[in-house]
Amino acid sequence: MKKVIFIFSLFFLMACSSEDEFQLHILTIDEAVTPASLNAGDVDFITVKYTLPNPCYRFYNLYYEYEGTSRIVAIRALEDLSTTCSQVTVEEEYTFPVQVLQTEDYTFKFWKGKDSNGEDIFEEVVVPVN
Repeated sequence: MKKVIFIFSLFFLMACSSEDEFQLHILTIDEAVTPASLNAGDVDFITVKYTLPNPCYRFYNLYYEYEGTSRIVAIRALEDLSTTCSQVTVEEEYTFPVQVLQTEDYTFKFWKGKDSNGEDIFEEVVVPVN
């Protein structure tokens, strides 16, 4: 269902302006600030820092995928292809809620990019649940 909504929203975004062209990118997480522990049933927050390659990029949404007791986290950004932009990077951060629904420890996998073989690289942070 999430994928259908995502695809629909992309088509809607592109249909709103026939002159603008956008390209979706997955960006790496530069740094993540996680709580030392989580309490079952609570809501806590994680802050991720990321870098937009230039001002033509803008935050679109958080890539957050469930994988058992792990969560894969990256940033989705839209690049405006119809605008000429300076090559100045833009550092940003995003804070998102985590509803603690499991009693097992959470493993957050913050996406760092791909290695020379095209394999995903992650920084893994285990956060215990009380």
